[in-house]
Formats: sequence, C-alpha cells, structure tokens
Amino acid sequence: MTDHVHDLRSVREATDRLLTAVAKLDNAALAEESLLPGWSRGHVLAHLSRNADALVNVLAGRPMYESGEARDADIERDAPRPLDAQLADLRATHEGFLAETGRDQDWSRTVELRNGVTDLASNVPFRRLVEIELHHVDLNVGYELSDLPEEFTDREIAFLADRWSGRPGVPPVTLTLSDGEPVARTGGTEGTPVTLSGPKDELLGWLAGRGVKGAHLAVEAGDGLPELPPL
Repeated sequence: MTDHVHDLRSVREATDRLLTAVAKLDNAALAEESLLPGWSRGHVLAHLSRNADALVNVLAGRPMYESGEARDADIERDAPRPLDAQLADLRATHEGFLAETGRDQDWSRTVELRNGVTDLASNVPFRRLVEIELHHVDLNVGYELSDLPEEFTDREIAFLADRWSGRPGVPPVTLTLSDGEPVARTGGTEGTPVTLSGPKDELLGWLAGRGVKGAHLAVEAGDGLPELPPL
C-alpha cells in the first residue's frame, strides 16, 4: 500500500512552493493565459482549490463533485477573483484537506473518484500531489517539468504509463532514458511497437501532455511519436 504519510509530507512541501510562487504574482498576471488551453492562471488556481474540497468529499464518502457541470461552473465562478482571495482559498482548502486526512480512517478502503473511477484511500494524497505539481507547471511562472522532484517524476511516469496501458489506438511503447536504460512500458497491444528515449522530464511531458508533449524525444523504433488522448 502507498505510504500516505510520506505523500502528505510531499503535499505540504509542494503546496508551500506553489503558494510562494503565486504570492509573487499580481491581479493582472492571474488573468493571463496559463499553459492549459482556454484557462487563465486564475482558472488553474480555482481548480486547485476546488479539487482540494473534492478530495475531502472523496475521503468522507461523498460524491467527488455534485456533477461535471457544477465542477466547471465553480471553476468559472472563482477564476476571476483577485490574488488575495485566490491565496486565501488555496490556504484554507489545503488546511481542510490536511484536516480530513488527519482523521481516523481506513486507508486500505476503496474510494470513488470522478466518472466511476475507484482507488485506494491511501492513494488520494498522491493524487493531490499530482494536481499541485503539474498545475504549478501549468501556471507558467517559471516552474518547469525539469524542476519537479525526481521521486515525483518517477512515480508519475509509472502512474501514467499504467493509465495508458491497454489503451486502444496507442501502439505498444517502450520508454527509455537517452542511454537506453528502460523506464516504463505503455500503450496497447496492436500496431508497430515504438521506442522513445530522452530525459525523464521529456518522457513525463509526453505521458502528461505537458511542455512540448514529447516532441524532443528520440524515436528509436517505430513509426513516430504516438499521440495520446488528453488526461
């Protein structure tokens, strides 16, 4: 089982980095585009706050979101808020998430996320860490995929490789470092096998649809860089 205590420490550290970076912005910067199409930096921050509330719901046995429409409406409502309101919400919802994780509970139980997805309760802190780290990159404030902690990068590569395993329309893919060291396998079972090589941050960028989305990876075998569905 995942070490949720370790992951919660990582959540605290990642949130501190995020809050420090966001505090250096101003209201005008929040209205500027993030790296996510159609979302301003304010949208990203609103999503992070609402996601913390949603994961509290998950751990408490409630639906993660009232509905997909309600989730989107909440983000649109909160995106235009000024910096002080965004920071206050991020801090308050972070503390609310930590408070919920501090309650006595069975971390080995299965919980339900969005769209019928289930997972162990012990994996919820890592899922929150993923939201914080990747969306910190999405803010486009100087925190890059290459700045992510190595442990996080390794685990997220493994998590996303598993997510895309067996996916129809994605050929079998082997991911290696530039020196040929194997990192992960992913994709389906049909089509010409592909081998991609490069640094870990570029491998993660392809799997997560971030940065240049794997454009700088070397295609060592196969018919080219496969296209993955959006996360």
